[in-house]
Amino acid sequence: SDLQKQEERGELLQSLIFVLLVLCSILLYFKVSLMDPGFVKPEEEVKEGEDKGQGVVIPQIPGDIKLRRCGYCLVKQPMRAKHCQLCQHCVRRYDHHCPWLENCVGERNHPLFIVYLSVQLVVLLWGGHVAWSGLYFEQSREWLQHNIFLLVSFFLIFIFTIVVLLLLVSHLYLISCNTTTWEFMSHHRISYLRHSELENPFDQGIILNLWRFFC
Repeated sequence: SDLQKQEERGELLQSLIFVLLVLCSILLYFKVSLMDPGFVKPEEEVKEGEDKGQGVVIPQIPGDIKLRRCGYCLVKQPMRAKHCQLCQHCVRRYDHHCPWLENCVGERNHPLFIVYLSVQLVVLLWGGHVAWSGLYFEQSREWLQHNIFLLVSFFLIFIFTIVVLLLLVSHLYLISCNTTTWEFMSHHRISYLRHSELENPFDQGIILNLWRFFC
């Protein structure tokens, strides 16, 4: 039968894998958007002893840089934390507030955010390949009417693929440098970066940066 022939050619397995990838990307989306990105809670304020620990880990940062209290939620901000006015919380290792997720990307969900982008990119590339393979080009009005849906689908998939690819590449670059989107964009306004002797005092080399981020 046709079903057996498709199974022999591996088409059913490919379809199953594609559906599983789509489901995985949906689950990752809700996981990243609903989880705590690393909100700083009042009972978790950094104590004086931990302040010294920061100096040991990052000796390049001048000692006169003091941790400050947030002017909005009044918690003592750890190093690299920032208050998000949309979430109304301070977020540890704040990267950015993602409007598509309606959540911040921070210390806790940033690695999952990268995994989500990677899975989404695979799904888009696969979907673009399927849409393109379904097209056969002829110069006629009937052809355009029968293929308009595939053409629009391929165009939208192409646009989203470019956006996701650029986003993923830029994040991987920043991670390899051990910096965040916020620190990269606002370097001149952040006290612990502006007064540092090094341009990026957190950079410990590409391999160690990636290891500490993902592991």
